[in-house]
Amino acid sequence: MSEQHWILTAHCPSQLGTVDAVTGLLYQQGQYITDLQSFDDRLHQHFFIRAQFRPENEFDEQAFRDAFQVRAEKYGMEWTLSPSDLKYKVVIMVSKFDHCLNDLLYRYRTGQLPIEIPAIISNHPDLKALADWHNIPYYHLPITAETKAQQEADVWKIICDSQADLVVLARYMQVLSEDMCAKLSGRAINIHHSLLPGFKGARPYHQAYEKGVKLVGATAHYVNTDLDEGPIITQGIEPVDHTYYPEDLTAKGRDIECVTLARAVRYHIERRLFLHSKRCIVFADSQ
Repeated sequence: MSEQHWILTAHCPSQLGTVDAVTGLLYQQGQYITDLQSFDDRLHQHFFIRAQFRPENEFDEQAFRDAFQVRAEKYGMEWTLSPSDLKYKVVIMVSKFDHCLNDLLYRYRTGQLPIEIPAIISNHPDLKALADWHNIPYYHLPITAETKAQQEADVWKIICDSQADLVVLARYMQVLSEDMCAKLSGRAINIHHSLLPGFKGARPYHQAYEKGVKLVGATAHYVNTDLDEGPIITQGIEPVDHTYYPEDLTAKGRDIECVTLARAVRYHIERRLFLHSKRCIVFADSQ
């Protein structure tokens, strides 16, 4: 019996028989379902499903694809099939704050995130030593208003040359152009504190302290042309009180950013996400 698992995802207009289209074929072909999640969006009349399965005998990927395509065409399904251990190539972009980068690199190094990191890109030189320690190429690409177009062209070349599947903005403190956002649609994740939109600009935690906030958190979302307002993937939140000074709020917020971003990256590489209109359908797990 093979221990290789596969992930099948699909979505289509809502209609009778969509679950059976997936589970029926898996049963017929002797594939053991180890995880199954589905959702029917009744407001938009659209159906989503994710199935993880383990072949009980030798698995012929092309034969399975051919058989499922017949069913998919009947229901107008868009679908993907991939081995669960597929390692995504992830390019990380960062400025000076290193907490999210450090966390991602730790999870990469220990295998918690089964990814490859072909490049780290920054508009500052500060974190090169950290990249060097992990033997990851580090590209220092400074940016000004005058050089923004060329800098983004250089960034895009690195992304293309590395054949990146995903770009993670691990506290990259620059606004991407609309053109770059369009190029990265559906495959770039950003993280920011959840004090937005109430506390914009510099020193948000100092602003929050002055207002006596009782909750701090973080939001991970897909990048789009609406600044910090892309489809939300994950959010984290923790209670705070009057004993938290600005530096305490900042430390708490950074911890939450690390966990929230890592979860969003994991959900993406585990094919748990569906972009749907301006929303993100998330088949979360218990981890």
